[in-house]
Amino acid sequence: MIERVAARPQAVWLNEDGPGATVRAQVEAASKQGRTAVLVAYFIPHRDCGAYSAGGARDAAQYRAYIDDFAAGLGATGAYVIVEPDAVAHMVAGCKGAAAGERYELLAHAVRTLKRVPNTKVYLDAGNAGWIPDERRLVGPLRAAGIAAADGFALNVANHYTDAASTAYGHRLVRALGGGVRFVVDSSRNGNGPYVGVDAWCNPPGRALGTPPTTRTGDASLDAYLWVKRPGESDGTCRGGPKAGQWWPEYALGLARRAKDQPPGA
Repeated sequence: MIERVAARPQAVWLNEDGPGATVRAQVEAASKQGRTAVLVAYFIPHRDCGAYSAGGARDAAQYRAYIDDFAAGLGATGAYVIVEPDAVAHMVAGCKGAAAGERYELLAHAVRTLKRVPNTKVYLDAGNAGWIPDERRLVGPLRAAGIAAADGFALNVANHYTDAASTAYGHRLVRALGGGVRFVVDSSRNGNGPYVGVDAWCNPPGRALGTPPTTRTGDASLDAYLWVKRPGESDGTCRGGPKAGQWWPEYALGLARRAKDQPPGA
């Protein structure tokens, strides 16, 4: 049963200082298997606005050094890079302690620096279909954060909105941005859609694995379904879970049991 999780390609999150060596190792390992690495830059100052995944760089200078080292590790083989889940949407919704101008400048630096590396696809995170319902509120912040230099934006990272809901929202955001932008969707845990209840985002019960990772989406604006959030890793210490990012085998098994697709080779 757990092979439904283990056999699927998943993103690697880089959430500490000096990521270059790990980036290089992941890109090279993926290349040897004929695959493309999916990496997540997750070190913005005031990360998660002090919630379960709090942390990140101590200041702007440390963050710029982190991004420069990240880019140096990429090489020219190619990778998908998701830039700072929640960072833009948090600012739109309100993020105590973080200065909008500095955050957007740092995100723009990240996008520009990573995009200079040949064959690297860069997607700036844009939240999910339920967080900022009026997608027009994201337009100015995404532009300030460098969306014009990116390949596009990422949706639904670590969340549970269905492919249909995420895609519809993505198309609305593309139009609001004036077109010419593409997006990816995190489908790792959205097989049963969102939970309705308190803290619906945090280790919600009854969820299931979603669409396996693929670039065959049938949608000209949707580049890929990716498993950005690693299924089975806790969202935080809610509902009896371990710390954010730690493996929770019981939760992983529940996601796998409720998955509607069959494991590879079945």
